[in-house]
Amino acid sequence: MQESSSVSELAKQLRQELDRYSLGGKLPSSRALVERFRVSPVTVSHALAQLAAEGLVVTRPGAGAFRARPHTAAAPTGDTSWQEVALSADGAADLVPRTVDASGVTVSLAAPPPGVLELSGGYLHPSLQPERAMAAALARAGRRPGAWGRPPLEGLPELREWFARGIGGAVGAAEVLIAAGGQSALATALRALAPPGAPVLVESPTYPGMLAIARAAGLRPVPVPVDPDGVKPELLADAFRATGARVFVCQPLFQNPTGAVLAPARRAEVLRIARAAGAFVIEDDFVRRLVHADAGPLPRPLAADDTDGVVVHVGSLTKATSPSFRVSALAARGPVLERLRAIQVVDTFFVPRPLQEAALELVGSPAWPRHLRAVSAELKTRRDALTTALRLHLPELALPHVPSGGYHLWLRLPDGTEEPALTAAALHAGVAITPGRPYFSAEPPAAHIRLSFAAVAGTGEITEGVRRLRAACDEVLRQGIGTSPQTNSGERSP
Repeated sequence: MQESSSVSELAKQLRQELDRYSLGGKLPSSRALVERFRVSPVTVSHALAQLAAEGLVVTRPGAGAFRARPHTAAAPTGDTSWQEVALSADGAADLVPRTVDASGVTVSLAAPPPGVLELSGGYLHPSLQPERAMAAALARAGRRPGAWGRPPLEGLPELREWFARGIGGAVGAAEVLIAAGGQSALATALRALAPPGAPVLVESPTYPGMLAIARAAGLRPVPVPVDPDGVKPELLADAFRATGARVFVCQPLFQNPTGAVLAPARRAEVLRIARAAGAFVIEDDFVRRLVHADAGPLPRPLAADDTDGVVVHVGSLTKATSPSFRVSALAARGPVLERLRAIQVVDTFFVPRPLQEAALELVGSPAWPRHLRAVSAELKTRRDALTTALRLHLPELALPHVPSGGYHLWLRLPDGTEEPALTAAALHAGVAITPGRPYFSAEPPAAHIRLSFAAVAGTGEITEGVRRLRAACDEVLRQGIGTSPQTNSGERSP
């Protein structure tokens, strides 16, 4: 019997026998349970922990497990309706009221119901994560001298140096701060560079988590359209002139959600336009380590070609490892670095040293390059499986660009299709997808969905997920919610 099923079975039997013991009475010892049920001590420990989590038993180290006494009646909940007025009044005088909407982020963070295939996830499936390498790195890190002490506020020098080497150019360790994941680093950068009420230029479409950060800080996101070659420089220049913005947030490499890579001819132009406007460029380099096996040489980060301190660079280890491995870097040149450091210290003090030490152990181990090569090959296989299944079974969904990095595809829906209806029908059919609306800071030009191929178990689930999505599309179109499907032969038009 598998360990997990043994634990469930033992917990079930102990649950059924609890009435034999008085309230507060002691259950048999772990040794007695091992002998009686012929299971391992680990199984007994996990079963008792499960009952403790349910509030049925109480475990006391060195004393044993006891039947829990019933909880007293809950206190009255009270009346919290006054908070609605208080929270609304808090931003009444703001030019751009703060709004905290995490819905666009939780779509990729929430686990789908059992039996639902996850084509919406934003992280690698556990089978793709370097779990053994991370566990070994964490164990080694915990034994390092001083591993549990307070780290330097800017981060461990060796880890800052590693991130600096990855950025390249003239960026050195002194210009790098270690942060607790990309989301935290983006929040720090936006707060450092833009006062409440200010406009901030963003790609359109763009990452919903960044839009949520901006709005929560009272900023006003202004969209600048992108195409398969990245942001359009002429529109970026127009947006700077029209708004007076001093910040532009972009993802030059495998942009989320389009997968676009900023074209070589546009890179210098974007930096020139921002410099002329007296503005900063926040570079979110979030999936550089999730390149596909068929990709050519990658362009350097924008920060590597920036000599004037225009770029504030954000890079992270999280996407290539695990959602819980929240280690990232902020890199900047000039006086802005001290402002970034001050905000980060006020918000979080520092990233826990054991996690920084574990990151050093991981990226310095032979397992790290092996992991990146394996993920690179597998992501290409999964991307190809998804594009093939879509072309065979859902040709009416337009796919303007197939990226050579990242973990998702961006699809335009037939004209007239309602995203909420399709998302709900897909979930009912057993597949979770991501609607496109949260990726736009203003009115979207068309309906879209994003499909991830990283969070599922393998290509079999990808094929089955597309089959279920086909059924959902048929249901939505049959009900007349979506009309005028686009036709396509060969390459899809945008």
